[in-house]
Amino acid sequence: MPPPLLSVERLTKTFAGLAALQDVSFELEQGGIYGLIGPNGAGKTTLLAVLAGALRPTAGRVVFEGRDRTGAPAFAAVRHGIVRTHQVPRPFRTLSVLDNVEVGLRFGRGKSGGEGAGPAPGSAAAGAQGILERVGLAPHARAAAGTLSVGDQKRLELARAIAARPSLLLCDEVCSGLTAAETESVLDLLREIRQAGTTILYVEHDLKAIMAVCDRVIVMDHGQKLAEGTPAEVQRDPAVVEAYIGGKVGAAEAAGTAGVAGTDGAAGTHGAAGADGAGSTGDV
Repeated sequence: MPPPLLSVERLTKTFAGLAALQDVSFELEQGGIYGLIGPNGAGKTTLLAVLAGALRPTAGRVVFEGRDRTGAPAFAAVRHGIVRTHQVPRPFRTLSVLDNVEVGLRFGRGKSGGEGAGPAPGSAAAGAQGILERVGLAPHARAAAGTLSVGDQKRLELARAIAARPSLLLCDEVCSGLTAAETESVLDLLREIRQAGTTILYVEHDLKAIMAVCDRVIVMDHGQKLAEGTPAEVQRDPAVVEAYIGGKVGAAEAAGTAGVAGTDGAAGTHGAAGADGAGSTGDV
């Protein structure tokens, strides 16, 4: 059996003595879509920030593709194949949509899978155009990124991440603020990204989205891993129901098909500033 793509080993992160993460451990196998859920303050965004190199852990290890990548800076994480999207899209607003994606191609993982050089200018432009067609943004290629709708900016965030050629894509609430139709379209895109060979760790408050697209779900609460299992197993776990959904098991199963009232909207889009700052709106 091949080794896991990612091993998180007793990961801990403290801020002024307060543990945002405490002894978190799990593994991700190659080619899966993994959900990461929990109430605001559970530590989801902090975990992504540590994996992406935006924060250094206080203790524990991050082993990626068999190598210890603990504490690697963000640019190194990208070159190793770990790429993150943000809750609030962060495009270069005055650059064109096409140029935004080309930046990802130029500064993402090298062709060798390490720190190799990116593609030549001509091939980068062609590659960026192809990615825009893949995510449905080709008609907006020449538009300034700042003029896009929220839904299209979410797509651009994914396009830029794809351009960096990740082995592991960390998605932070890519469906928050989207309509039902936009959400379904983004979920289809995540499935396509997985089919192309990329493993996905997906943070989302919308349980309907998580249960629809994920193979397994990791549940966090107060900085610790509370549970892990298939979507069906997680929905039936009494500890998860109490900590995350706040009701009976039957209510949890209903939430998987109808969303979570009081969590999906208010908490999902108006939480405290993220651990990595810069306008992020998720938990720490």
